Amino acid sequence: MMSRVVVCRWENLELIKVTEMVSRKIVSANSQVVSQLYLKRGTHIPSCVSESDRSIYVLQGVLRMRVDNEEILVGEGEIIQISAQLTRQAEALDDTFAIEFANTGGATK
Repeated sequence: MMSRVVVCRWENLELIKVTEMVSRKIVSANSQVVSQLYLKRGTHIPSCVSESDRSIYVLQGVLRMRVDNEEILVGEGEIIQISAQLTRQAEALDDTFAIEFANTGGATK
């Protein structure tokens, strides 16, 4: 099986406007997904459960995370690691710039 290497530049990726409050850029390959997130202050990400582990690295701003009813503040320079099957939700307490890493366990498109 031949390996495949891909190099891309963040600045060349499309900025997807999800809502007025949320924008993102996404890179996915095989079973890995990396998302660059822009969340305006006051953004609420509703409760969800992921099938895969997630890590969120906050580069700027502050997120109030609720993971299985535990409230956790994640600020600049901090990484939160969330295991699969845990209920999570988030609120941006400030304009927030973060990177999310996920291993989907299967091929992505």
